[in-house]
Amino acid sequence: MKAVLYEAFGEAPSVRTVPDPAPPPEGVVVKVEATGLCRSDWHGWMGHDPDIRLPHVPGHELAGTVAAVGAGVTRWKEGDRVTVPFVAGCGRCFECTSGNHQVCEHQYQPGFTAWGSYAEYVALDFADTNLVALPPDMEFATAASLGCRFVTSFRAVVDQARTGPGEWVAIHGCGGVGLSAIMIASAMGANVVAVDLTDDKLDLATKLGAVATVNATRTPRVVAAVKEITDGGAHVSIDALGHPTTCYNSISNLRRRGRHVQVGLMLGEHSKPQIPMAKVIAHELEIRGSHGMQAFRYQAMMEMIRAGKLRPERLLGRRISLDEAPAALMAMDDFEAVGIGVIDRF
Repeated sequence: MKAVLYEAFGEAPSVRTVPDPAPPPEGVVVKVEATGLCRSDWHGWMGHDPDIRLPHVPGHELAGTVAAVGAGVTRWKEGDRVTVPFVAGCGRCFECTSGNHQVCEHQYQPGFTAWGSYAEYVALDFADTNLVALPPDMEFATAASLGCRFVTSFRAVVDQARTGPGEWVAIHGCGGVGLSAIMIASAMGANVVAVDLTDDKLDLATKLGAVATVNATRTPRVVAAVKEITDGGAHVSIDALGHPTTCYNSISNLRRRGRHVQVGLMLGEHSKPQIPMAKVIAHELEIRGSHGMQAFRYQAMMEMIRAGKLRPERLLGRRISLDEAPAALMAMDDFEAVGIGVIDRF
């Protein structure tokens, strides 16, 4: 099969011909029809993820059709249209049996713990626990966009932040994660303030439901601006980018007893951000992470999509071929693309 492969961190990847994968005993092989372009893959390519072993094929947001089935799989057959969370739980450890597959002790992550979906085919383990059936009318590109950024944002807004109607929600960073969170929080009845550096992303944020925007390049005091808009601070604030400045601002712009959720990855030189801990204590603030979402929680999200309350297809950005993917991977730290890019031609 064709796949994007790199043999050293930070060095240019290329499209190679590599052996086709075989299904694990409890897994499947999926023919990839679309896979998302996510900054997490850039972090992996830069060497920020200790799980990656070289040489490596990136890619973790995917959708496609089952091409081969392991002997221990009972729920899936060849030809099924599927997607999968980027964290696949083993189904047997303490966290999985308590319903928290997204923090499984033995998790399988395509594109990180194993070769990923920047390829014509990808092997996925623990299929019966983790595969999600796709509605027949959902485009593969839309389904691929759900696998990391959209579902992580869904869990962040709905489960971790417990966002309620009428609450003020500040979203710092309007990339794929942030735009997803804006759409989801708006669908939950919240009032969203979007913060970003560029007007084109803020314009899209408004179209997706944000009631106010802050351009951080023209607003030297972002925290003060959010507090003024929200009349005292956000009830919920999400760092959707993953940078020391956005993390600090997100916590600082909360009102008393507010909830901060960290979704953007904090890796490499950004792994130890400054936190206003005195305010966390004095105002009884909550700080939570959000790391993917369990396969069984897709049902609630899919029902909102079916009802038209969530329209993830509106988040899709550019579509490229596999041959264009190496250059796109290396450019992911520029934050210039609007929306969620996908590879849909192999």
